[in-house]
Amino acid sequence: METKSELKLSALQVNSITGNVPKNIDKVYKLIVESLEKDSDVLILPEVWTVGWNCEEFAKSAQNLKNSSVINFLSEIASKYNIHIIGGSFIREADDGKLYNSCPIINKSGKLVAIYDKNHLYSYSGCNEGNYITPGEKGLIVNIDGIKTGITICYDIRFPEIFREYRKNGAKMFVNVAAWGVAKPIPWEVLPKARAIENQTYMIAVTQCGPIDLANWNIGHSRIINYIGETVAEIKAQKEGFMVSSISFEDMENYRNEYTILKDIKDNYEVRVL
Repeated sequence: METKSELKLSALQVNSITGNVPKNIDKVYKLIVESLEKDSDVLILPEVWTVGWNCEEFAKSAQNLKNSSVINFLSEIASKYNIHIIGGSFIREADDGKLYNSCPIINKSGKLVAIYDKNHLYSYSGCNEGNYITPGEKGLIVNIDGIKTGITICYDIRFPEIFREYRKNGAKMFVNVAAWGVAKPIPWEVLPKARAIENQTYMIAVTQCGPIDLANWNIGHSRIINYIGETVAEIKAQKEGFMVSSISFEDMENYRNEYTILKDIKDNYEVRVL
């Protein structure tokens, strides 16, 4: 497989309609038809764009891979536009009946090549994801035109360990798809940059925008952040639409070769407690 030195990314920020998978598919399709830049290499969607952030709606929206309208839709878009899709997430019902918050990866031919199940479930401040969803057990690196890409979902971003493992296994790009609440602005601003800086890796942080219900809002402000923590593309506040950026992995490798920071990591850190 030829490894590209540059990828053109298109990431969609959207306000989902709570509990209505068909209407959300229609909305995303319309936005793609109207605004997707045709020469994009990768399309990235936010967490639970299919159903919105309402844990009580998750079971009703769950789909098995064998007959999933979400997977069929993403496959059709991928093949129509010749584009890789990191499909945000949908609620997946496994054959044993367990529910997962799952990110599907679709290649340019429209084939489902991998599924990442959210490892860390957010169950604080009135959210109770862990009561409805089964946590995933492993991380996932996928190959996007030769670029190793580490996949995470929302709350995963608070755990630097998974990102360091991705970096150690050759990741050049991280993706975090989210439905981040407006009540937690500082972590959303800081953590994507921190994960990028400490691993010298591109970070694409894509969240939903707009109201969840009468009392809650998504934060918006999706961003593409480079390997030194600079924002190279963003969608500010509550605007629906695409952010687009072409990112250079040659520049990143030159920076990594000059600043070999990860070689300074010790095998272990003994701590004296006085």
